[in-house]
Amino acid sequence: MKKLPRVECPRCGRAIAAGPVAGRMSKGRLWRHDAPGARRDAEGVLVSCADSLTIVDLPLPSVQLEIEIDVPAPAPDDEMALF
Repeated sequence: MKKLPRVECPRCGRAIAAGPVAGRMSKGRLWRHDAPGARRDAEGVLVSCADSLTIVDLPLPSVQLEIEIDVPAPAPDDEMALF
């Protein structure tokens, strides 16, 4: 199982998992997390850190997945088409 990289939250300083953002190789979105010391509001509801779900830079090195594809050689122009 592959683990998500941990990135320091810019607001609370906690190390939070950051999931990749589609189409942005070096960016990740912080997972929702609680602000330290502010676990619940007056009604008892959990309070997330204000920077939850923020897009941040992922730690380097980040590598793009490369897929090798075999490309067939083009047919000669003088080759007859068979129908």
